[in-house]
Amino acid sequence: MLIIRKKAHARAGFLGNPSDGYNGKTISFIIKNFAAEVVLYEWDTVDIVLAEQDRGRFRSVFDLANDVKLHGYYGGIRLIKATIKRFVEYCEAHNLNLHSQNFSIRYSSDIPRQVGLAGSSSIIVATLRCLMEFYEIDIPAEVQPSFVLSVEQEELGISAGLQDRVIQVYEGLVYMDFDKTAEKNIHGYPCYHYERLDAGLLPNVYIAYHHGLSEPTEIYHNDIRGRFLRGEPDVVQSMKRFAEIANNGRKALLDGDHERLFHLINENFDLRSSISRLPGWQVKMVEVARSCGASAKFAGSGGAIVGTYKDEAMLKKLTDQLAGISVKTLIPATNSH
Repeated sequence: MLIIRKKAHARAGFLGNPSDGYNGKTISFIIKNFAAEVVLYEWDTVDIVLAEQDRGRFRSVFDLANDVKLHGYYGGIRLIKATIKRFVEYCEAHNLNLHSQNFSIRYSSDIPRQVGLAGSSSIIVATLRCLMEFYEIDIPAEVQPSFVLSVEQEELGISAGLQDRVIQVYEGLVYMDFDKTAEKNIHGYPCYHYERLDAGLLPNVYIAYHHGLSEPTEIYHNDIRGRFLRGEPDVVQSMKRFAEIANNGRKALLDGDHERLFHLINENFDLRSSISRLPGWQVKMVEVARSCGASAKFAGSGGAIVGTYKDEAMLKKLTDQLAGISVKTLIPATNSH
């Protein structure tokens, strides 16, 4: 029996726009410590198997309410169903024949939920990889991030951008330029400039995330997007500066200028703070990290931070101090497959 296993990993936004969709620039890297795994194997019918996260039994109404807040009403099942639907439509639109063999598909994920490490999109990316191998269909790498985004935005109405999907498709360390002048239309999907960088260029980097509190991405993204679209000067200018920070960060990485990266990371967060009302518990994570001498910014929408540290002594201090506010620290595995 044919069995296909594919993974897609968590990610951290290292520098640049707090979200894309603003024609800006970003640098992100993959976090191989966490992943969503999708398993697909031949079956008599198309069968989507419920995962542990898709439970229907709860200890209380409060447990149910909290589960819905963290995982939504349908968990990962809706992500898989929407990916399959979109994949079929893509193949039909491009006259790609699909064989008649059916399959059973299931997923699992250990990516911390709702802390901005891209847990939902990882399930879609892993599902797409399974489908492409099962049907022997090759969707160009440039197209895959936009395809994944269309699953979330157009099929499910999820507020999202390209950054997470690009880094999860390309893996490693990637510089992204979403400027309209770099836009290309490939197979009906908008694609931009994605540059692979050597993950070995990264200095000492840590990730830290709160394992007790979380907040859905949309709470942050929708507010900023609305203000940007309304032309609020501070937000518009900040987005331009975020892009400059990413561009300067790319140069600093290539030059090995870790001191410059330290300051750019801190500026990235300070700029974000200047245009946002951020939850106190999230800001506290950054403040504690900085008090240890490390640089710090949000790794995504909030709930996780990323930054650089000088040496093992600083890392130990950082780990101990963050543990005091229920935040776990880890060293990200970033190498490409």
